[in-house]
Amino acid sequence: MTATALKVRPAGTRQLAGTGTLLRFALRRDRVMIPVWVGVNALMILSMPNTLENLYATPAERADLIQNTATNASFRALIGPVFDDSIGALTAWRVGVYAGALAAVVSILLVVRHTRDEEESGRQELVASGMVGRRASLTAALLTAAVANGVLALLVTAGLAGQGATGALAFGLGLAGVGMVFATLAAIVGQFTESARLARGLTAGLLGAAFVLRAAGDSASDDGSSALTWVSPLGWLENLRPFAAERWWVLLLFAGAALAQGVVAYELAGRRDVGMSFLPARPGPALGRLGTAGALAWRLQRGSVFGWSIGFFLAGVVYGGLTEGAADLVGDNDNAREIFERMGGQSGLTDAFLASMVGMLGLIAALYVVASVLRLHGEETSMRAEPILANAVGRLRWAAGHLVIAFAGSALIMLLAGLGFAVGYGKEIGPILGACLVQLPAVWVVGGLAVLLYGVLPRAAMAAWGVAGAVLLIGWVGPALDVPQAVLDLSPFGHLPKLPGGGMEWGPVLTLLALAAGLVAAGLAGLRRRDMTT
Repeated sequence: MTATALKVRPAGTRQLAGTGTLLRFALRRDRVMIPVWVGVNALMILSMPNTLENLYATPAERADLIQNTATNASFRALIGPVFDDSIGALTAWRVGVYAGALAAVVSILLVVRHTRDEEESGRQELVASGMVGRRASLTAALLTAAVANGVLALLVTAGLAGQGATGALAFGLGLAGVGMVFATLAAIVGQFTESARLARGLTAGLLGAAFVLRAAGDSASDDGSSALTWVSPLGWLENLRPFAAERWWVLLLFAGAALAQGVVAYELAGRRDVGMSFLPARPGPALGRLGTAGALAWRLQRGSVFGWSIGFFLAGVVYGGLTEGAADLVGDNDNAREIFERMGGQSGLTDAFLASMVGMLGLIAALYVVASVLRLHGEETSMRAEPILANAVGRLRWAAGHLVIAFAGSALIMLLAGLGFAVGYGKEIGPILGACLVQLPAVWVVGGLAVLLYGVLPRAAMAAWGVAGAVLLIGWVGPALDVPQAVLDLSPFGHLPKLPGGGMEWGPVLTLLALAAGLVAAGLAGLRRRDMTT
């Protein structure tokens, strides 16, 4: 296309020139990330109907569940209220909040990656020097998020159609709506900060606030009518009431919020220069000393460590507070008891519940360690590692700073989770702390795989997210589906002793530690020998 042809286009068209090309490029870059995380989310949802049919096979059991949930404010805060006793409605209740939150997280990552990340690395400036419109990158990023959320909606609608076509459609559209609300919110936040890391952190903080508002509203009301619930997009999803006399007008809230935020993002994008922001970075000198590669790594990752630490401590407090009510919610349901015991080991229901919740936090800690390890990949591809390595800093010393934060940070957040459990539960501090810390060998194996991929196959480093997603899926959904033990054993978490309540087995723990050390060593050996990104 010639410059003359571009000039005769209407102003609005010129602003979007090149959007199609950028969209295809973004989808190509995310050809692993989008299928993995959308697939994990969809499988989590679609696995629920069969599980729930086994758990609550009779109307009486479902009536007991609804009654117990209505009188248990803690579980309403964690999951939300139940609006109907059909399997479809129970599915939307059981996974709706978390599936919506996961759709929001993926949308945030996609939008920030293709907007602020591109500007921070300098690639956007090169792209903008060609025949590319001013708002093409933002449009392509939002369309990428729309594709991911649209695929999720299609999978959920098709997979749950057997429970009721209209309910499945409402649930799928609601999940996509949550994703797009946070996609456009990330587009706004990205205009105010020059750091992609800060943009992700701030938007994730807003997602956390939405979860807290919904939880507070649901704990106060058993029908989702609290004003706090209606403030949160996650509350809109539950008030859409899929499979329970759907409220179709709630979809207008999603559409209106996404449209309004999109307009704001477009307006802001047109008022700033590429690479700049409305809240510029604080000028130097930086406070404190950055005399070592480790100190620089800590400066870069300390915000992430603090955020995860606070989140895990609060999660421990919440789950610990729910422990006393676990027996009441399960009641005499042998199938529900069996799932808890399969996740947490053959012990009393309270110990099994604690072990299963600790195991879930261990699975989530694996996401932290992967994100922290892959910070090395981000520093390398953005060319920020090059000036550091040009000085008297070796590759292993540079990498060690980030890896110490990744592996020691995972130990810190699990320790804080244990303290949170102790605060919420109020007893058995020692066994709970031990149960949290015993998750670390499996967490570190996942981190070791991330180091190996980055060091040996840097182009495939992002596949570490696929590994973490697969481990999360096996650990979360596998016990509920009663999958064979051989499948559960594919995850390193499947070999850990089930604490508290079970016996401590040092053999698997030491084996996993040795495996993690070997993977890290092999990854660092590969990093030392290969060429750095140019």
